[in-house]
Amino acid sequence: RGKRQRFVDKNGRCNVQHGNLGGETSRYLSDLFTTLVDLKWRWNLFIFILTYTVAWLFMASMWWVIAYMRGDLNKAHDDSYTPCVANVYNFPSAFLFFVETEATIGYGYRYITDKCPEGIILFLFQSILGSIVDAFLIGCMFIKMSQPKKRAETLMFSEHAAISMRDGKLTLMFRVGNLRNSHMVSAQIRCKLLKSRQTPEGEFLPLDQLELDVGFSTGADQLFLVSPLTICHVIDSKSPFYDLSQRSMHTEQFEIVVILEGIVETTG
Repeated sequence: RGKRQRFVDKNGRCNVQHGNLGGETSRYLSDLFTTLVDLKWRWNLFIFILTYTVAWLFMASMWWVIAYMRGDLNKAHDDSYTPCVANVYNFPSAFLFFVETEATIGYGYRYITDKCPEGIILFLFQSILGSIVDAFLIGCMFIKMSQPKKRAETLMFSEHAAISMRDGKLTLMFRVGNLRNSHMVSAQIRCKLLKSRQTPEGEFLPLDQLELDVGFSTGADQLFLVSPLTICHVIDSKSPFYDLSQRSMHTEQFEIVVILEGIVETTG
């Protein structure tokens, strides 16, 4: 038989694409922060660099416009004249003044004077805008770097599940282990059975989700994941597999999704 496409790959990626929703782009833009976090790294870096570049060029242009409107560019070398920003002769010098101010480098060669109220207002606006851009972009980068996707690669699941007798009961079993020494706090495991079914009313459900009991009633689903553990689902009269034989297992179309939840001890 040809390999059937999985609903959830073994690396955790869901093979689901949404379509015909209407206004999908506006919904993503309304939650811009989460959208940026979900983007690939190359797009994050591109937006990071582009945003800072545009903001820097825009603010440097504003300082240059103020100097141009006041005539400071023509009188910059006149010692008896007090310009808005000292030692700003052209756009590159205005750009350098902005970068020195924004990055708090403060070489001391270019500085704003008290003879320029519009410059003081622009300086305050620049400080507020710079803080907002820094908080937004740096926060986005920090959250993206601390996402648990890479941490999940050190959580290992067995390649295959097995059905055999354990403690006198027919049991579906698989193993899970943590490769790192850092613990998973409040680790909990759940299993979902994805299977199409038809209701008594004739409605067809292509991806019906059923819960597989892996110890919810006994607390066995709460894991102390120090060493590899064997997760068990007893196939009893309440199990969705109760009516399946060994032969029908090979012909049935279903998928078991295992969800391991917990808090990473080191990063939270």
